[in-house]
Amino acid sequence: MLRLLNIEFYKLKHSRSSKILAVAYFIILSFIALIASIEFNLGDIQVSVADMGIFNFPVIWHFTTYIAAMLKFFLAIVIVSMMSNEYTNRTLKQNLIDGLSKKEFVLSKFYAVIVFSLLSAIFVFILTLILGYSFSDYTEFSIVTREMSFIFTYFLKLVAFFSFCLFLGVLVKRSAFALGFLFVWWIGENIIYGIFRYQLGADASSSILQFFPLEAMSNLIDRPWERLDFVQAAANQLEANIGVDYVLHWYEVLIASIWILIFIYSTYYLLRKRDL
Repeated sequence: MLRLLNIEFYKLKHSRSSKILAVAYFIILSFIALIASIEFNLGDIQVSVADMGIFNFPVIWHFTTYIAAMLKFFLAIVIVSMMSNEYTNRTLKQNLIDGLSKKEFVLSKFYAVIVFSLLSAIFVFILTLILGYSFSDYTEFSIVTREMSFIFTYFLKLVAFFSFCLFLGVLVKRSAFALGFLFVWWIGENIIYGIFRYQLGADASSSILQFFPLEAMSNLIDRPWERLDFVQAAANQLEANIGVDYVLHWYEVLIASIWILIFIYSTYYLLRKRDL
């Protein structure tokens, strides 16, 4: 494993664009902290985002991982470029000539995906602790650790998404077309959801769409906005049921994990069948 990772990161070390994008990704992630400084006027009342409950434990685990997951496209460009550069620079063929098997080649890419996802999860974990202990009204250990599982969920979501990007990079061979294909796939899933919702209703369509790859990844971390203090207060005053399920279910983890296996095996299958 270490040998394959060394090969992969040697290539990344000599890719200026990949290094810039990776560094930019982590810098932009740190900008989540700036959200605490946002203030705006609501009529005659000055409202601070930090006072809305976003940075309270345990809700902050949900909030930071959701926002960080929205920024994953920066690293997605790195993953897709990492694969397309193998074709452009002919390093894929050279690696195979030098004795690297196609299975080892795919594993080296997958290990890199895991490392990127793990580093991102660790970064978000540290950032969340810093923000939480700086702004949260609750710092008891039992409360702080209550929803820490969102970090694992975030890690799994990144691994699944980057595995999809890796597959597209092999399928299309060009980074721009691969990212375009990803965008088209996202539009396609939304169109299918709209058709199913119209024909079957919201619940039935959601039950079907949860097996689609991007939707399966999205379901790992639901939107956190309904958990804000002022939203909860408004809902209680109106006696409205927000009805959002924030619990991570075992089948959601299973569906995402199956897609990871499908993407990695499909990547290997394509390489094995192609004449390189």
